[in-house]
Amino acid sequence: MNELILVVDDEPGILTELANILKDEGYRTVTTASGGEALEMYVKLRPDVVFLDIWLPDRDGLEALAIMRQLDPQAAVVMMSGHGTARTAVKAVKSGAIEYLEKPFSYQTVMEALGEALAARRATPRVSSSTALLDLERALTEQAVTFGPPAILPITTMTGTPQRTIGASTVIYGLGLHSGGQTGMVIQPLPPDSGIHFMTVPGRALIPAHISAVGDTEYATTLVGGGEEIRTVEHFLAACHAHGITNLLIKVHGEIPVLDGSAVEFSRKLAEIGVIDQDAPRREVVIDRRWEIATDRKRLVIEPCDHLTVSYRLRYPAPIGEQFYEFSMSQQESFDSEIAPARTFGFLRDVKMLNEMGLGSGGRLDNFILVGDDHVINTELRFPDEFVRHKVLDIIGDLYLLGYPVRGRVTAEFTGHRDNVAIQRAILRTFEPA
Repeated sequence: MNELILVVDDEPGILTELANILKDEGYRTVTTASGGEALEMYVKLRPDVVFLDIWLPDRDGLEALAIMRQLDPQAAVVMMSGHGTARTAVKAVKSGAIEYLEKPFSYQTVMEALGEALAARRATPRVSSSTALLDLERALTEQAVTFGPPAILPITTMTGTPQRTIGASTVIYGLGLHSGGQTGMVIQPLPPDSGIHFMTVPGRALIPAHISAVGDTEYATTLVGGGEEIRTVEHFLAACHAHGITNLLIKVHGEIPVLDGSAVEFSRKLAEIGVIDQDAPRREVVIDRRWEIATDRKRLVIEPCDHLTVSYRLRYPAPIGEQFYEFSMSQQESFDSEIAPARTFGFLRDVKMLNEMGLGSGGRLDNFILVGDDHVINTELRFPDEFVRHKVLDIIGDLYLLGYPVRGRVTAEFTGHRDNVAIQRAILRTFEPA
């Protein structure tokens, strides 16, 4: 027994566990946490079988699988995931995977999958290393995507502040608040003048983080494109807005993870991997006049200001009551401490309706505030006015769909995602050709 097995996973525990199982059975193993390095290792080492995770920081597993199959049509690959869906499993098998393993897996399932993969590998001849290398270079070129910046409005101004991206790729796992399913996202740096873009997994539809891509605003902001959608983008975009990130690729499976219902974990992750300045000045949307939308008791105004300021007033029955909060985003640290921790909230009386609409399925007692008839049911509030602070958070995230950091004063009363989107569309209409 001299077969070589390549294990690719960004979780150190999985790498160690799986490698040990295979070594105990007499197989040679090599490991990596990088999808890009896995492709290089495949060409150089020609492993007999690859155990490949779907969610990787630098290149998603389905993409790596497609490239392996391009350079070697007989590649024997077993896909793995702890945050996949039936659709993902079907996509993996259709893309050429021998088997799909759901984590945590048992010794028996690993050995059964390995047996099937080895049988498939032995049944077909291999291509030469030189041919594989040429195919890999061609495949990598074919996979390349060029990203462009958002549309530039007449009120978009060049500043002396540099553009920014993240210091390293990473993966973020969690539940989707409205889908209720396990989901994940990979965030990757992009070069200057790229903008912020989403890519669906496994469909690979590209969707810009822009107001033109907004499809639905019922209880969250949803972006659509290429026949696919990405839900609940506002909390992550709020963290990007506050941290000044202007160039980023987000690969996501259907819905951004809700985490604890706020933006604080996103901010912590950005701080952990680092945000870096780029050698290019950034643009900002500088509000130069007053825009207002009003319906019934709702009102949303945006007007000139030296920096982004958001004032919000809400009024609900007890135990929330009337709350007002004004936030000035002059420093990222103030966002991280005052706004980012504020969680989304919902009412016990609405749970049945949300379920009937297919929304709120991911609501758990630890990822949103559940409000009953006269008290908060499931948690202690982080701030006495946490509800209104979360509304400010939503506005900061939604406003980033103008494509650039915003400089202006927002005054809002009783508004939501629909209104946040509507005023941005009103701004766009102002500058449309007559």
